[in-house]
Amino acid sequence: MSENNGKVRVRFAPSPTGYLHVGGARTAIYNYFFAKAMGGTFYLRIEDTDRKRYNETALHDLLRDLKWLGLQWDEGPGCEGDCGPYFQSDRLEIYHREIKKLLDSGDAYYCFCTEERLQEVRAEQEKSHVPVTGYDRHCRNISREEAEARIAAGEKYVIRLKVPETGVTEFDDMIRGHIEYQNELLDDLVLIKRDGYPTYHFASVVDDHLMGTTHVLRGDEWISSTPKHELLYKAFGWKPPVWCHLPVILDKNGGKLSKRKGAASVGDFRDLGYLPETLVNYLALLGWNPGDDREVMTLKEMIDAFTLERINPKSAMFDEKKLQWMNGQHIHMCDDTFLAGIMKEGLTGLGIDVSAEPEARIAEIVKLLKPRAHFVQDLAQMATYFFRAPTEYDEKGKAKHFGTGSKQIATEVREGLAALTDFTTPVIEKMFYDLAAATGRKVGDMVGAVRLAVSGVTAGPGLWELFEVVGKEEVLRRIDVALPLMG
Repeated sequence: MSENNGKVRVRFAPSPTGYLHVGGARTAIYNYFFAKAMGGTFYLRIEDTDRKRYNETALHDLLRDLKWLGLQWDEGPGCEGDCGPYFQSDRLEIYHREIKKLLDSGDAYYCFCTEERLQEVRAEQEKSHVPVTGYDRHCRNISREEAEARIAAGEKYVIRLKVPETGVTEFDDMIRGHIEYQNELLDDLVLIKRDGYPTYHFASVVDDHLMGTTHVLRGDEWISSTPKHELLYKAFGWKPPVWCHLPVILDKNGGKLSKRKGAASVGDFRDLGYLPETLVNYLALLGWNPGDDREVMTLKEMIDAFTLERINPKSAMFDEKKLQWMNGQHIHMCDDTFLAGIMKEGLTGLGIDVSAEPEARIAEIVKLLKPRAHFVQDLAQMATYFFRAPTEYDEKGKAKHFGTGSKQIATEVREGLAALTDFTTPVIEKMFYDLAAATGRKVGDMVGAVRLAVSGVTAGPGLWELFEVVGKEEVLRRIDVALPLMG
């Protein structure tokens, strides 16, 4: 057993049966934040006892996604600690040792009911409109001797917890306060299945105790299971951890967030071009706040501000527009060298070779584009006209900016640009304002046609900066190509 010495020990304990849902990711985030804020330990335990649903690919993706989010565990797969193994399928001897204690104390019993009998009991209960349906405790009073004889004869069995038939099981939740359950409403839950593997309930309680877990932060769908876990702790004579059940994340219509209705997994959002910093920041704020009006925060800022008391019990709404806005903010805060690497990779994918481009020019383009990017892959798409002249022009832009009078304006701008010996941003800007003053036009009326001619699109970074980076000769050449299309 791990000694926590009064220090916080929390875990993220997923089942590798499918993708890492953003709700699960937020649970991992809160556990990670809490451990780091308290100077404690965040460990990863893989709950893989459901062998029918176990998926090797899901396990690989789960570990990859947690690392991508920056949630590196202190103990677990790949960085063993003192309380492993961290895969439950490697802990079967431990569960068999611990279940024997409950059998010996009379807190657990062998059940020989077949699945067919259980289905018949359920059907009869529903037919009779019994208020509480569940196992009818048919095998509860079979003697240990009879049970062992039946096992020796080859009968299949499960092991169940002997739940008190009267009284109340109560516990305190850090977020939701005091909660009580009538024992008569609880089932004699299965602890060990027919295949010898433990159920989630049994394995998680045994592991949380033996691994020294001080706080259990998990989704609120587990609230109804907590009285069963409390009864298990009591049967063993162990002190339960502090319970903290997190609010559910809903989609924009108030329903459960799922892949059927769009992106719902960490992998989905990574593939869409979201930064890990964005996803961690956004998910953290779905149910928690730092105590002020900050929204865009670094990992350190969130950890420094994190407390369990600031978690709200109310369900939180997932707003992808807000997430997209936040991604833009984090891209703006990103290291330019990191973004340059992503942009170059994207440009290569678009068939544009930038291997010979000076790093200073690449860096300048990143600086110009990153305030306008919502996703990291936007950078390459938006950067194409810096390296390749447009072969077509935005249709709405042509109708608006290549109309009557545009050729004369573009020609005058071209002449002004051609006369410049210093082709830098402030000089280009001055030329436009001087030309506007000389012709009586507004500067705003003079930029549309030449921007479209040089970039092929109607929006982008500052025009003077754009022209400087594209370069004088190329700007003039592109204007010349577009002039015949103007009116």
